[in-house]
Amino acid sequence: MQITVGQLAAMVNGAIEGDSNLVISNYAKIEEAQSGDLTFLANPKYTHYIYETKASAVLVRKDFVPEQEVKATMVRVEDPYATLAQLLNMVGEMMRPQRRGVEQPCFIADGVELGENCYVGAFAYLGEGVKMGKNVKIFPQTYVGDGVELGDDVTLYPGVKVYHGCKIGNRCTVHAGTVIGGDGFGFAPKPDGTFDKISQIGIVIVEDDVEIGANVTIDRATMGATVIKRGVKLDNLIQVAHNVEIGENTVMAAQVGIAGSTKIGRNNMIGGQVGFAGHITVGDNNGIGAQSGIPNSVGDNQRLLGSPGINALDFARQTVYMKRLGDMSNELRELKKKVAKLTGE
Repeated sequence: MQITVGQLAAMVNGAIEGDSNLVISNYAKIEEAQSGDLTFLANPKYTHYIYETKASAVLVRKDFVPEQEVKATMVRVEDPYATLAQLLNMVGEMMRPQRRGVEQPCFIADGVELGENCYVGAFAYLGEGVKMGKNVKIFPQTYVGDGVELGDDVTLYPGVKVYHGCKIGNRCTVHAGTVIGGDGFGFAPKPDGTFDKISQIGIVIVEDDVEIGANVTIDRATMGATVIKRGVKLDNLIQVAHNVEIGENTVMAAQVGIAGSTKIGRNNMIGGQVGFAGHITVGDNNGIGAQSGIPNSVGDNQRLLGSPGINALDFARQTVYMKRLGDMSNELRELKKKVAKLTGE
């Protein structure tokens, strides 16, 4: 896609400083950009790159004041990062495959309801009683079990597996290899040390505007439903156990693990490899740093780090103390020697 700086500025309501006739054909990070690229400056620690970038144009804040000459054409906007995201979404929509119809071979059971403008890729399987809204895209080698319901504008990328009875709302995207509705990890110990499997008869409900990354596993409930609420964004390789609830607009980075029956509130930001114990509750508006362990319930508006997770400032202090332990040990040893000499011991 090629566009002039002038056309681009008009699309994002930006003010141009430089050559409006330059042609933009690609997007790149400010430290890697070349001629013909559009880049952006949002984080002040990258400011030095703007004076040496080879990009043709750069998005900057309206109040940005350069300390020296900027060779690239600047486009001043309210929020460079949000503006770039807007542009990338437009390009992504244009590049996304616009497929319609049913490819062969695939299997579509009797009674499946296909909405308008749907796409079913080769080697897909749609079980009995599946209901699909309009503009649904099911890519090749995807399995959709009996009685599954898919809302409007749902996209299931290759190799997604949605087990029987699960429900996915409108405008949801599920990336390759994800499994929704596999059995929860339920086993009852027996006196002889073996285990009886507990049937998992619930479902998974994914509400509207959810995006689920690749190779995520969301287990069906023992009874009732495992629920992913509206606007949740899950990165790759996340495990969501049976009867978990994740609140609206919560985001999680890769390799988070959530044990059974834990309830997580809304608007939480959760870093990679965080582990949640089972049967706890996590409130709203929390930030939980990468590799934290959360064994107990958490309230609202917390900033947690470490395992077990503690207040982020306390964790920072402890980290400083830990780094000083070696020196403190040596100092203590020397003090013990001096005390021994003074006391004649």
